[in-house]
Amino acid sequence: MIEKEQVGNILLRLREVEKELSDPAAASDQKKYRALVREHSSLRKLEQKAGEYFRLVDAADEARAVMEDESADEEFRALAAEELEACTGRIPAAERALSIALLPPDPDERRDAMLEIRAGTGGDEAAIFAGDLFRMYSRFAESRGWKVTPVDASPNELGGYKEIVFAVEGEGSYAALRYEGGGHRVQRVPETESQGRIHTSAATVAVFPQADEDDSLVIDPQDLRIDYFRSGGAGGQHVNKTDSAVRITHIPTGIVVQSQDERSQHQNKEKCMAALRTRLLDLNRTREEQRVGAVRRIMIGSGDRSERIRTYNFPQNRLTDHRINLTLYSLDRIMEGMMDELIAALADSNAELRLAAELGRVASGS
Repeated sequence: MIEKEQVGNILLRLREVEKELSDPAAASDQKKYRALVREHSSLRKLEQKAGEYFRLVDAADEARAVMEDESADEEFRALAAEELEACTGRIPAAERALSIALLPPDPDERRDAMLEIRAGTGGDEAAIFAGDLFRMYSRFAESRGWKVTPVDASPNELGGYKEIVFAVEGEGSYAALRYEGGGHRVQRVPETESQGRIHTSAATVAVFPQADEDDSLVIDPQDLRIDYFRSGGAGGQHVNKTDSAVRITHIPTGIVVQSQDERSQHQNKEKCMAALRTRLLDLNRTREEQRVGAVRRIMIGSGDRSERIRTYNFPQNRLTDHRINLTLYSLDRIMEGMMDELIAALADSNAELRLAAELGRVASGS
């Protein structure tokens, strides 16, 4: 059972944060101000969950006291019994929600996302599937009011992509899409299949939290090799007429990013630098966690491209997420971007993982 005093001590910080935010001078340090806003949001969520949980606990205690009072009216005690049953049924879910709210906030939840989708085994059909995944994520983002910005793309002749890199900007975009990293397998009859046989193809997805202005990333211009070249593929009259496409190689790490989506060389260079900062942020954090022996961000699956996470079976209209043993018979709707049920199930399972890890850490005294 969660102690009210324990939560109350944590929520004392809420009043302090509100006082700091009300100070007109707080906005002078934008980095600190943004950190305070995020902390305030997290504490307000904790306050709400705590209020719901302790209201149920108090109501259950009051009902129990009435039931144990032999001098109370029988009808009144019967009503108390009903109240106790109702509260008891709701307390476990409220306690779980409060326990999750008490977990240390994930610093990446506030970030925007950057995704890379690559066609895997399956030739043209794999590229078509990669395009289908991009459209699925784009429609899901649109339903949430997020902005999708292509960074680089290698289209094939059938409307798919050999590879596509894009940013998804909007509140909670990385928090929702971070579970998409890994191998995606599709089973269906390709449009190019004349015999009606089901083929199996694959695409891989990588998801990165985007770097932002608060990250202390210093990139030495001398560490960069910048190449300019002409765009290729479909894209309008400007394609192949100017050297507007940009490729940047970070020499110390070997990371290569490129963009040819914009007409302007300057805009493509900006997109490349944003992508490079995101990749360097992820690389630096991975190295630091390995150095100190820290556990990689607790998440369902590894997020590695080689891990098969999901199967899309079109003949049976079935999607199976292998990490959480979830099967949904609404693949047609999911491919149209209606991913909310899937995302919610993954988020719930991930919260359970984090909660179990935290309880294990407390139990071991580490």
